[in-house]
Amino acid sequence: MTALTFRKRERMVSQRLIDQLFGGGCSHSLAAYPLRAVYLTKERHGADTPVQLLISVPKKHFHHAVDRNRVKRQVREAWRCHKQQLVAALPNDVQMFVALIWLTDNQLTTAAVEQRVTSLIQRISEKL
Repeated sequence: MTALTFRKRERMVSQRLIDQLFGGGCSHSLAAYPLRAVYLTKERHGADTPVQLLISVPKKHFHHAVDRNRVKRQVREAWRCHKQQLVAALPNDVQMFVALIWLTDNQLTTAAVEQRVTSLIQRISEKL
């Protein structure tokens, strides 16, 4: 069993990849309110990580950084605990890029956020 971690290399930081994810016509979108998942699959090269994640909590919804950081921390923790389900469903030669975007002004409990993230991961896994 692998450790439940969320390492730096699992974060999507490349502006080119982010532009492909949101600008290209080949990405897909799912929603589990208040989260929206936008994902893109590409061919995997060598030792690339199988899944990279971007979390976006807009300032428009939470004006205080402490609130945005709390929501991002909740989403990151839920992702860390349940990402193995998505990694197991991916073929070995495919890499996936996922962006999770917060859509509301309201904060949810950690259990509710975890349930929404789990739902998104499960639905993405089924589409593969």
